[in-house]
Amino acid sequence: MRSFTRNTARKVALVGAATATGLLLAACGTDDGESGTEHGAPASGTPTATATAAPSATGAAAPGAFNDADVMFAQMMIPHHEQALEMAKLAEGRAEDPGVRKLVTAIERAQDPEIQKMKAWLKGWGRPESAGHGSGGSGHGMAGMMSGQDMKDLAAVEGKAFDRKFAELMIAHHDGAVAMAKDERKNGRNATAKTLADDVVRTQTAEVTELRTILDRL
Repeated sequence: MRSFTRNTARKVALVGAATATGLLLAACGTDDGESGTEHGAPASGTPTATATAAPSATGAAAPGAFNDADVMFAQMMIPHHEQALEMAKLAEGRAEDPGVRKLVTAIERAQDPEIQKMKAWLKGWGRPESAGHGSGGSGHGMAGMMSGQDMKDLAAVEGKAFDRKFAELMIAHHDGAVAMAKDERKNGRNATAKTLADDVVRTQTAEVTELRTILDRL
């Protein structure tokens, strides 16, 4: 009788331990699930204008949260910069003023790397490079973009005539880029994108001042 009672007590103890272990594991599983919901997007939540770059893309995308303003800034500034490079390319064999040639070199050195950065951001963010805004000289939807005729007129002149026209068109082009960058500084969320916007405002405002000086002496 005593042996039976001892065996029964041992079984009860084992069952109790197993039950407690099961409850502990269930509790841990619940904690993990709640943690995942807290740090990720709720399954039933509606999308917002703010998102975060995927972990696998942090090497390409600008790290941290981003919003629609950041995406639009990159999508619009890429073709804007590309047109500035097209204008700079036309200076080869046409520009005469040393100041113009110096600025052309500065534009090429700064804006091509910036284009590559912004393309990498968009890829990392899972967004297309183009949002349907005008590019390649159409100018639709982007401040300061040159028309196709503007580009043809610039290509048709040389020497001082080219220098003057280049300066006039690039001032308008830079003014457009600065306006777009200021919008990004105001409405964007991504810190890296806003830093680039700061650079655009600073460098292109300084270049506009130089271009006005060039125009005054031509």
